[in-house]
Amino acid sequence: MAAIGAIPATSPEEAARGAEVVLTCLPTPEAVEEVYLGAAGLIPAAQPGQILVDHSTVGPATSRKLHQAAAQRGAHFLDAPISGGVPRAEDGTLTIMVGGDEEVFRRAKPVLDAMGSKVVLVGGPGIGSVVKLTNQLLVGIHTVAALEALVFGVKAGADPRVLLDVIGSSFGASAMFNRTVPMVLERAFGSATDVGILSKDLGLITRLAKELSCRLLMGAVAEQVFDEGVGLGLARNDMVSLVEPLERIAGIRVQ
Repeated sequence: MAAIGAIPATSPEEAARGAEVVLTCLPTPEAVEEVYLGAAGLIPAAQPGQILVDHSTVGPATSRKLHQAAAQRGAHFLDAPISGGVPRAEDGTLTIMVGGDEEVFRRAKPVLDAMGSKVVLVGGPGIGSVVKLTNQLLVGIHTVAALEALVFGVKAGADPRVLLDVIGSSFGASAMFNRTVPMVLERAFGSATDVGILSKDLGLITRLAKELSCRLLMGAVAEQVFDEGVGLGLARNDMVSLVEPLERIAGIRVQ
């Protein structure tokens, strides 16, 4: 990256020095806390008026904690999780769901517009994380349902291409079904939306639901399926690779 114009840095603090807006996108809540609150983190070195924006998928409590810590330094924090996967990140058409102060959002929006085609202030601090977790709950459930239905249909004798064509425009369709079937047919199981990342997200979701006394029966089942995939060594594969244990159980291959 330095070869094409980036300025190298050896810590979050150094990377953010002099920046009006700082963006982070990290894989775990632990990584987020280290980057923001660690000894060489963003918040201990934050400048008054600086805007810190986290695109990671974490719980709302983490986002609110960082919002409060930034405010104590006179800085601003937005939780702004993203959806759309690698292809939409590459072409700048992500959906970005932002939680925080409206005036801070307005200042940061030109930067966010460079990455997203749908950039929405969804509520106050932490609500961006709530909306993202709601999305991830559906992603997990719909992916597991799509894979189960696909294997069922093929086992019973249907052509998977016909299933995609017909169900893809029927009531049973979902964005995850229409994503899943072509990727399974291509055996495109490389790292994109990883099983391990969704397993982490579903864990955040089910723990939050328990705190809220909100029953998530389908979410709990999806979490178990993704956790099983991690245990089978699929953590770094795309979530459509969860078709493989289903195929082994059914004694078929989707093709």
